[in-house]
Amino acid sequence: MDLKKYIRTVDDFPQKGVKFKDISLLLANGQALHYTIDEMAKLAEGADIIVGPDARGFLFGTPVAAKLSKPFIMVRKKGKLPGEVISCDYGLEYGRNILEIQKGLVKPGQKAVIVDDVLATGGTLEAITKLLTEQGVIISRIIVLMELDGFNSHERLPYDIKSLIYINKGE
Repeated sequence: MDLKKYIRTVDDFPQKGVKFKDISLLLANGQALHYTIDEMAKLAEGADIIVGPDARGFLFGTPVAAKLSKPFIMVRKKGKLPGEVISCDYGLEYGRNILEIQKGLVKPGQKAVIVDDVLATGGTLEAITKLLTEQGVIISRIIVLMELDGFNSHERLPYDIKSLIYINKGE
């Protein structure tokens, strides 16, 4: 299935100069969404846990975890999780943020697959890998719906990265 036809580019969102990749059309098409989850689940087989960031990582990571009968671990923005958390400050292509994960949900030696919607600069995924590896978790793979060309994110992320869509600069 050609998933690219379900992704539209919105110029200057959320701020001027950013070309936002909108996944609303994919989410609104049951067949495309089903295909996406199935393909991601195939790539995540063998994981002990599935990890996804707030908010679009939840949209793909949770159904992948459910399909594989694996735990889903949420990574959220600062102040959104109760109890004790571990935090990591990171940069976005249009600012900075802090991500948190609850203490005690992951165990040293577990194999994690991180699932998200887009890989651009890699800042969010890099922060997640730090949060997990500081707790002894092994990153076995990163799966994204789409990877954007031109950001050199693989230099930041020395992991096995699988993308369902590769978007060249200018698309």
